Amino acid sequence: MSLKIGIVGLPNVGKSTLFNALTRSKTAESANYPFCTIDPNVGVVEVPDERINDLAKVVNPEKIIPAVIEFVDIAGLVKGASEGEGLGNRFLSHIRECDAIAQVIRVFEDPDVIHVHGEVMPQKDREILEAELIFADLQTLEKRLHKAESEAKSGDKKKKEYVELLKKIEAYFHRGELVSNMDLSEEEKILIGDLHFLTAKPLLYIANVRED
Repeated sequence: MSLKIGIVGLPNVGKSTLFNALTRSKTAESANYPFCTIDPNVGVVEVPDERINDLAKVVNPEKIIPAVIEFVDIAGLVKGASEGEGLGNRFLSHIRECDAIAQVIRVFEDPDVIHVHGEVMPQKDREILEAELIFADLQTLEKRLHKAESEAKSGDKKKKEYVELLKKIEAYFHRGELVSNMDLSEEEKILIGDLHFLTAKPLLYIANVRED
């Protein structure tokens, strides 16, 4: 069993430092300028669990294979990524491949570490990332909606209901809602599963604070 988690955030918030700590390596370069990371760094970490050793004593297997987590250190995001700013589409494609998103938010003040937007504002940083994910999902939805509306002209009831579902989600997006927070039934979630919305993924927030 494995889980793939993408570590994301604005440039210079500590993503690569966190990646190196989690993977106990120095694979990811960390530097005081935006887009130090271009290609994603990938590290696989075993999940420690004492129970697996106790089970092995009972079962006596030929091999013990623990669960693992694959961490992906993704290039920094900037406002406008969904329109191609910064590393835009490349950034978003790497997120799409992950099972969950870990968003690193800079809380610490340090004049020697550049902030891409000039000042440390954790709430604003969070809003920028989430807005870019929503914009990217909205683009995906609009393409599908155009196709679905054409297909619904046949009069098929289920196709009409699908169009209404997409329009409902579109309205949520325009209000700044993430799919994971939307009031959708299990059946509706299954219907939109093939769209692989970025905002449907579990989202973790990691606050990067000063050492003291």
